[in-house]
Amino acid sequence: MPRKALPRITAVSADAVPLTLRVHWDKGGESRVDVSRMVSTFRVYEPLRHSPEMFGRVQVGEHGTDVIWTDDIDMAADTLWQLAREQAGTTMSPEAFRHWREGRSYTLDNAAQALGLSRRMVAYYEQGSKPIPRVVALATRGLDLMR
Repeated sequence: MPRKALPRITAVSADAVPLTLRVHWDKGGESRVDVSRMVSTFRVYEPLRHSPEMFGRVQVGEHGTDVIWTDDIDMAADTLWQLAREQAGTTMSPEAFRHWREGRSYTLDNAAQALGLSRRMVAYYEQGSKPIPRVVALATRGLDLMR
């Protein structure tokens, strides 16, 4: 199995209202990530809830594997990557989609028919040319449950 490369952060800045980070990734691209739910849920982030100034002092961690506010408050790059994908509506990677199709011995035509999509759209999802919508990712899980 190929080794998965973790996302790295090259730059980060903050918008205090709402609690949003603008993250620049090592592979290119930028994401706006709403972290308000994480900040309001976990006790470790409590100081950030009450201090927009502290939230604004976010920095990239030493190796780009996290963002930090203080020595005790940080957030992992892979967590931010996952949040960015979810908030952008991308819930399944092209590799996972291809693995799902091949694991069921579906051709592109079979997968398209099972999902109610065109063959071309299935190919786009597999190639990563188009993001895989949440509804399609959920449909793959539903089909798995029906098996």
